[in-house]
Amino acid sequence: MSNEKVLISRFKLILLMLVILSPVVASYFLHTFNIRPDSTVNYGELIDVRTLQGSATNLSDNTIFRSRQLRGQWALLTIDSGECDEHCQKKLYLMRQVRLAQHTEKDRVERVWLINDDIQPDAEIMHQYEGTRLVLAKGRTLLEEFPAVNSQLDHIYVIDPMGNLMMRYPRDPEPKKMVDDIKRLLKLSHMEH
Repeated sequence: MSNEKVLISRFKLILLMLVILSPVVASYFLHTFNIRPDSTVNYGELIDVRTLQGSATNLSDNTIFRSRQLRGQWALLTIDSGECDEHCQKKLYLMRQVRLAQHTEKDRVERVWLINDDIQPDAEIMHQYEGTRLVLAKGRTLLEEFPAVNSQLDHIYVIDPMGNLMMRYPRDPEPKKMVDDIKRLLKLSHMEH
């Protein structure tokens, strides 16, 4: 074998070893220098996970509402007045549509409206968003458990199947990105069981 062929063979071997070892070297480098990517997969803002402790009152039957009633389900939750202005109705509509966009998995998603005052929602709104759990929360500690950037009224919150508050969406969120987030959460939580 000529020297030239030997050199080419060695070069190929070295190149092959570099390709094989590059992921190991890169991960070691990233770990050693604590380099983390800035971007995340989720659209919603992850918040400090906390189990909801407070209680309120179910409007439908005047019973006590506790977060454990949501266990086993993902929940989209909004906080607003019973008067429900245009922004409130947009949130309720968005929650309904995000749930419906989950198709066969939609029954794993609950919708909750925490009413933060004494105003009874209009019958037409209640009918239009039937299936949304209406919870009277004025003066209850449950309301204090939802962190907000400016106002709780801006956000739609996400509660996991264990009853933990874990994510919130900004005011006027992008529906497609919300749908994708919830779809991903449903898929991941399905894989755990």
